[in-house]
Amino acid sequence: MKIYFETYGCAANQADELTMRSLLKNDFEFTEKIEDADIVIMLTCGVKGSTENKILARIEEISKKFPNKKVILAGCLTKIIPKKLQKMFPKYSLIGPDQVSDILEIAKKVAKGERIIELKSKTKLKCMLPTVVKEVQPIVISSGCLNACSYCATKLAKGTVKSYPIDCIVNAVKYAAEHGAKKILLTATDTSVYGFDIGTNLAELLKEVVKIKGDFKIRVGMMNPQHIKPFLNELVEVYKNPKIIKFVHIPVQAGSNRVLKDMRRGYTVEEFKEIVKKFRKEIPNITISTDIICGFPTETEEDFEKTIELVKEIKPEVVNISKFYPRPNTEAKKMKQLPTSVIKERSRKLSEVYQKIKKHLITPTS
Repeated sequence: MKIYFETYGCAANQADELTMRSLLKNDFEFTEKIEDADIVIMLTCGVKGSTENKILARIEEISKKFPNKKVILAGCLTKIIPKKLQKMFPKYSLIGPDQVSDILEIAKKVAKGERIIELKSKTKLKCMLPTVVKEVQPIVISSGCLNACSYCATKLAKGTVKSYPIDCIVNAVKYAAEHGAKKILLTATDTSVYGFDIGTNLAELLKEVVKIKGDFKIRVGMMNPQHIKPFLNELVEVYKNPKIIKFVHIPVQAGSNRVLKDMRRGYTVEEFKEIVKKFRKEIPNITISTDIICGFPTETEEDFEKTIELVKEIKPEVVNISKFYPRPNTEAKKMKQLPTSVIKERSRKLSEVYQKIKKHLITPTS
């Protein structure tokens, strides 16, 4: 039987696809054409409302074009809106992010005509070595986070942090490097909390990974500011290693401490600036990437102006700007929402400011 993959969202989803392919390759064939597939596996993303709408439209398209296809819906959206998915697509199987290691058993059951609904969270991740390698290889180091952001639905899908042991990740990196990977993306829901559940941290992991021989570079995924502080000096030091790409993704989300408190982000603007200052002082060629949400329900014009001022002061090389969109079952969804016109205008203004800054910056490290 042939399987077709369609993957949306972050590098962790891309890594999960490669892991699934590794587990399935001895029992199934793969195809790049959906019309030739017996089973479709779709890894979904639920971080934004616009992404959710796009994915739902795509699933509906598949259901109409290929009414007899066996479909397995996976990824975050299955945990965020499971009832909606089951109602819209009653014949399709649903599995959660923690079911990646069970995909062979699940696919065999689906192939026989069973419909699987398996969304249980696991307390521990099973160490696996993906044997499908790409030139740019994502490797998941942990799943889940330690935040409780008032606007985020990802926590509902991924739960609390669960980390792979250092030796498991080292072996995965070694294998990827030996089989042609040139850039290795260490990815997670939040890399800054890697190891907190198993008595280690991201800096300790990186110290081991950079010892691996081979012609490859390492890029570290998003890390939230509040969790970096306890090992910031160690982290900056290991970042100086030539194997690590000088790119750090630290989302600030807002330039107002009042809004950050309402978002339940767990840090202040001042603490964010301290981290950026430390990286830039020690590694002058570092690329700073950050995320900002425009139009959080409690954001006033004064709050938004503080965000504008922060961007002008920090001058991040990369700014990922998102318009606020309420996600299911979050605290922020229950708040009084700002008019869409206000959100769009703030996004436009911030984009304009960033574009002016970008013109005077060196092209970011990739």
